[in-house]
Amino acid sequence: MTKPRLRFAPSPTGYLHIGGVRTALFNWLWARKTGGTFVLRIEDTDQERSTPENEQIILRELAWLGLHWDEGPDTGGPHGPYRQMERLEIYREFSDRLVASGAAYRCYATKEELDAAREALRAADPKAQFRYPGWWRDKGPADWLSDRPYVIRLRTPSSGHTGWNDLVFGEQRVPNDTIQDVVLVRSDGVPLYNFGCVVDDITMGITLVARGRDHMINTPIQLLVYQALGVTPPTFGHLPMMLGKSGEKLSKRHGAVSVGEYREQGVPALGLLNYLVRFGWSFGDQEVFTMVDLIDKFDWSRTSRADGKFDAAKLTAIAFEHMKRADLMDDDGYVASLLPWLARYGAIDERKLRAVLPTVRPRARTFREAAESVDWLFALEPTFDEKAKEKFLLGEKASVLSPLRDVLASAPEFAAGELEAKVKSWAEERGYGLGDVAQPARVALTGRTFSPGLFEVMELLGRDVTLARLDAAARLRG
Repeated sequence: MTKPRLRFAPSPTGYLHIGGVRTALFNWLWARKTGGTFVLRIEDTDQERSTPENEQIILRELAWLGLHWDEGPDTGGPHGPYRQMERLEIYREFSDRLVASGAAYRCYATKEELDAAREALRAADPKAQFRYPGWWRDKGPADWLSDRPYVIRLRTPSSGHTGWNDLVFGEQRVPNDTIQDVVLVRSDGVPLYNFGCVVDDITMGITLVARGRDHMINTPIQLLVYQALGVTPPTFGHLPMMLGKSGEKLSKRHGAVSVGEYREQGVPALGLLNYLVRFGWSFGDQEVFTMVDLIDKFDWSRTSRADGKFDAAKLTAIAFEHMKRADLMDDDGYVASLLPWLARYGAIDERKLRAVLPTVRPRARTFREAAESVDWLFALEPTFDEKAKEKFLLGEKASVLSPLRDVLASAPEFAAGELEAKVKSWAEERGYGLGDVAQPARVALTGRTFSPGLFEVMELLGRDVTLARLDAAARLRG
């Protein structure tokens, strides 16, 4: 049996939308589950808005998410090219076949003629929907004009139905007389969406087209193109939509919708995917998955028809689970994801970083937060929480810092256990409670009121840095 071939075909006209990622994810999961092939195709026929920079954004964000493709514009493959603007000759060959068979025809109607017909219809009936009048539908080569550009239109059947068994929505039927003779190829030889993607899917051997429900309007037209070419179509499945809180199309006003924004916020990639997979798919009440889980459990039978509303708080909660749970992300993965956020500090001592993870992982909701919570360990000086600074370093509580510094300076070994014993003994002699010493010292050393154990902090910073920071904090009182 032929293994499935699936594709994700974004347009490089802007950022990578999380709705598109949800589509890519479903296709990728099925390809991985079945041992099939996941193809990345760039639909760059909108030349005014498509840019190489936007294509690179798509490649970068998909790679960050771990949705690696088997064939694509950068990796190549046996069915390339994988950019539509590099495939114009292929489209011309297919459109010539359709015209030669009578399934499509040249239309020389000008924009001015079509605009005039549209205005005339609007004047006669303002509510009427304009349809191409079919001026060139019944004309052939003898009528072709050598001095005028033309488009290629599909000769749509005027009777009958076009239908398919949708993988998600079941049986669908659309009357052919509701479909006009759509343009397949523009006068410059560039295909429109409904023709380009069909030719690409045929020549790339795509067996399953899974995409958003908003594309269902295109499916009957594409099926007619398959029929006109005499090619068995792939299976189609349409996914429920991601909507805003009020049921409208998800946009920037509902929060971040660009994958890049989540990456820049430090959201874990799998946490984002874990949230997105629940838009249209479920596995009982389970909400949190590893990638192995998702590949193993994903099945089209569990895909829903119901649209979902984007919930930023829920996304944050799911992502937080991936940040704090070692069964979802081990320490090696956590450190690897955190290191880029610490790059500004130069070479990082991973031993020290790993030592503080037990206090970081239960609290940091993003890698940005995690990096901020350990910056005291690698920065030249701590960044102070202003409230903590005012409470512990600018008043009487800071008076303990200078004598504490002298006690620590006399320690033969700067190790946590010895430091703790020495400071506790000194504090008891002076009548200090350990809290009277610990919090001012903690803020002086880390800039905040929460950190790993105080004496572990001192050992990690080392003697010279610890003493220097205590001196600097003591000077803040003036």
